[in-house]
Amino acid sequence: MKQHFDRVQLASCIAIGSFLMGSAMIAPQALAGDGSAERIRLLEEKLQAIQIELQKVKSESSQAAQKVNTIEKTTNQTVQKVNSLEERKTALEERMDPIAKRIGSDVTEKTRMLFFRGGFTHMMNHRNGVTILNEVLPIGAQERAGQDGWYAGAGIDWALTRDVWGFLPKTTVFAELMFEYKQFGPGVQGNGAVGNAPSMLAGGSLNPINVTVSQFTVSASPKIKFFEGSKLRPWIIPAGLAIHVMSPPSESITYIAPGVQFGAGIDYNIWKDFFIGIDGRYHLTAGKTDGVNMSGMTAGGYLGIGF
Repeated sequence: MKQHFDRVQLASCIAIGSFLMGSAMIAPQALAGDGSAERIRLLEEKLQAIQIELQKVKSESSQAAQKVNTIEKTTNQTVQKVNSLEERKTALEERMDPIAKRIGSDVTEKTRMLFFRGGFTHMMNHRNGVTILNEVLPIGAQERAGQDGWYAGAGIDWALTRDVWGFLPKTTVFAELMFEYKQFGPGVQGNGAVGNAPSMLAGGSLNPINVTVSQFTVSASPKIKFFEGSKLRPWIIPAGLAIHVMSPPSESITYIAPGVQFGAGIDYNIWKDFFIGIDGRYHLTAGKTDGVNMSGMTAGGYLGIGF
């Protein structure tokens, strides 16, 4: 803008200088001849044209100054809006800071966990088997284990999505792979046919051996954990696949049965990447597998390590 006004001033000086020089050159001639009046008229017309051009330049300069003022006002308004947004952001961060402190800055953000489980287990039905209670060979001792026992196991959680694929924020879906061993009785008396030493079928006397009634389970399930970022995270297993291996086998020598697993529990982040938790699970099998129904439940605790 300053350069524009400098150009206007330069043009004005040139025009006025030209006029004065012309006047100085024409003045002697005006005194000498009758055509001096005509020359003066022409000079006046040129001066008027120069004045009109100067007015035009001043008008354009005024319009440019108005545009500059408009731009400055718009810039100031934009700066005020940016400052207002920054103030709101700062205020929101100050309000959220106590919440973050309550949650805890050491909450782990690991997406995988190795855990070790243990606790109480219960069979919904009594077990028969080839070496214990056996309706096919009802010889000698006919005993079966109780329905209560204990279990131990381990597993791994592997995160698939942290917001249920965009549907639920702060809700993580894990893929869980787990195995567990259950024991319902270490000293059940074996039947006389195949759980006797020697077998009563071979003429031996009643001398039942001890039979351990147990079960091994492998399962794969989706696990949904809520409240990501919190130390306390409840979770559920809506349904998962479980494969059970029974020991002793059934009376028809079957030892594998498929089923469905349901579960729920709570994780608590005790320190860094270490967790403790409690859970309960229910295993449902479709009726009896060759005379044995392996439906049951577990309840206990676990220790987890995030990685």
